[in-house]
Amino acid sequence: MASARDFIKSIGTILPEIPKPEKKPTLSERFVWTAIALVAYLVMATTPLYGFTGVGQNDQLAFLRVVFASTQGTLMELGIGPIVTSGLILQLLVGSDIIKLDMSDSADRAVFGSATKFLTMIVIVGESLAYIYGGALGALGQTQALVVFVQLFIASVLVLLLDELIQKGWGIGSGVSLFILAGVCQTVLWYTFAPIPFQVSSGVEAYFGFIPYTISAFFTNTLPSIVVRDFKYPSLLTFSLTIVMLLVLVYIEGIRVELPITSIKYRGFQGVYPIKLLYVSNIPVILVSALGANVTFFSRILNNYFGTNPPSWLKYIAVFPVSTNSTTTSSYPIGGITYYMTAPQGVNQTIADPVHSVIYLLYLVGMAVLFARLWVEIGGLNPRAVAKNLMDADVQVPGFRRTGLSIEQMLNRYIPTLTIIGGILIGLVAGVSDLFGVFGTGIGILLMVDIILQYYQMLLKEQVEEVSPALAGLIGAA
Repeated sequence: MASARDFIKSIGTILPEIPKPEKKPTLSERFVWTAIALVAYLVMATTPLYGFTGVGQNDQLAFLRVVFASTQGTLMELGIGPIVTSGLILQLLVGSDIIKLDMSDSADRAVFGSATKFLTMIVIVGESLAYIYGGALGALGQTQALVVFVQLFIASVLVLLLDELIQKGWGIGSGVSLFILAGVCQTVLWYTFAPIPFQVSSGVEAYFGFIPYTISAFFTNTLPSIVVRDFKYPSLLTFSLTIVMLLVLVYIEGIRVELPITSIKYRGFQGVYPIKLLYVSNIPVILVSALGANVTFFSRILNNYFGTNPPSWLKYIAVFPVSTNSTTTSSYPIGGITYYMTAPQGVNQTIADPVHSVIYLLYLVGMAVLFARLWVEIGGLNPRAVAKNLMDADVQVPGFRRTGLSIEQMLNRYIPTLTIIGGILIGLVAGVSDLFGVFGTGIGILLMVDIILQYYQMLLKEQVEEVSPALAGLIGAA
């Protein structure tokens, strides 16, 4: 372990790194840097890959796009996938004690950060090669493949550095959350307002976006058609469910247990320390999505590699539909384990295969609870870490002695229970939304709402920090 630690430390010295600011930038400066990072991401998400030959083909990796903030055929083909995947792998290794790190120790956190960046580089190379040789980017010659690989590698490293730029204090929040938010918002707005027509049948066209289609249906006396459409296209049902889920999520996000606290340093100050019902926020859903997406992705790559004669063991993992010319026609599996790890495509499929729907929902809820518990330990959100934060902020809980042990025992009454309940709720909301095909997927909507609320909380923290940095730390921890 010591040699591995030394190796990671030495590797960390040669990896590209964004330095921390010498003094904390003002809020306006951080807004500017955040905007620069977002614009850079959006530019890359609209810049086509030079040499990409899959223009017009079915998107084989559509199920990855929302969670990985990626766009087909652009420099953001991989999106934040390598960052999320490497984080998932290391969190599982640390959470299972295969890699022993104390995340409360600054030296171990530095090792974890360097290991994450190094593994991300490896995943970037691996995923780039898998996309190229697995057929996800069409048929590429050797020269084309090399050119595309270089583009994917450089763009993905830039995304990694943009995320680091924001997290190091130059920006607000994290690049991963910002890019996911941008991608989901784009999808929701597209499904709602897109004025692009598509061909329904020979000589018949209709608008894609729900609002333009509804206006068109009003003038053509076909309003009943807006209620339910093909799962690929937005309808009144999916639009209404999206609004309902947004309201439900905002309501759930506001539910919290409030513990009274008093300040030792500022006499007379009384307040509350809130512990949210969704205690671990959106992290479990991101990790579950990353796990399912990566399993499906590599199954898809193997399926492309073996063609029409896959080995028998692959059929237990994933089965994809093929057309008469032996080319894959759908990005979604129709059999194997990955079929039950992937959400049904719309209301019709949810009703047609209730077994699939139930198993998917149970899988999502179960894994959300598992990752929630892991993240509480890895992310420094367990009762011991929270008690230390309270002690460091010079506050105490009335009725309890001002010792870490007594406060930890009090927090043990709430945090483990809220972690499990929060994991169940977040899995249910995301799963039910996916079953009924809300705009941007259930997981995407969940991430969007949570990230927006996180940014609101961060801005509130910035204002409080001007008065008391210690109290601002409590707001961030909550």
